[in-house]
Amino acid sequence: MQTKVKNPGKQRKRLYNAPAHIRHKIMAAPLAKDLAKKHGIKTIPVRKGDTVRIQRGDNKGFEGKISRVDLKNYHIYLEGLTREKVDGTNIFLPVHPSKVIIKNFSLNDKKRKAIVERKKPIEKETTPKPTQKPILTVKAKPKPKIFVIEEIEEPTKPVVTKPAAVKKAPAARKTVASKTAAVSKPSAKPKTPKKTEGGQ
Repeated sequence: MQTKVKNPGKQRKRLYNAPAHIRHKIMAAPLAKDLAKKHGIKTIPVRKGDTVRIQRGDNKGFEGKISRVDLKNYHIYLEGLTREKVDGTNIFLPVHPSKVIIKNFSLNDKKRKAIVERKKPIEKETTPKPTQKPILTVKAKPKPKIFVIEEIEEPTKPVVTKPAAVKKAPAARKTVASKTAAVSKPSAKPKTPKKTEGGQ
C-alpha cells in the first residue's frame, strides 16, 4: 500500500479501514515473465478464475485456479489447496496474493481490458534503423603551426669617450692674488725696544 505515513499504527489503520476500490488494488499479483512480455504490464489485481502458482511458503510450487477472493482479509483460495481438520472436514488454505504469480488470466471483462490498456507503457515512435552503417570518413587534423621566435641582437653602438675638460689651475690665480696682496700691504715696521728708566 503506497503511503507517505511512516507510523506503523497509522499504516495498519489505513489498511484495515481501506475502501473496496483501494482493497482491490492491494490484491494485485505479479504476472509471469511470458505474460508480462506479451501484455507489457507487470502486475494486475487477481480475480476468480485466474490460474496462479505459489512462489513462497509451505505450498511453494502449487498451481491452481482461484476459487474465491476475500477482500476483507486480503486472502485468495485455490482449488485443490485444502487441509483436513481433526473432525475430518476439508478447508481451503488462505494465501496472500503477493505470494503468487499469475500464470493465466482472462480478458473477457471490458473493465479488465481497460486496466491492461491503461497500464501499458506509451510506445515511442522509433525511426527505422539503416541496414548498413554509413562509412565514416576520418579527416586528417591540420598540423598546428609552429612559430619560431628568433632573438635579433641589436648592434652595439661604439661608446665615444669625450676627453676630460682641462680645468684651469686655480692655484695660479691664488698665487697671483697673493702677490698682489703682498704688494699692496705696507711693509711691517721694525720693532724698537722700549726704553726703560735707568736702562740703557
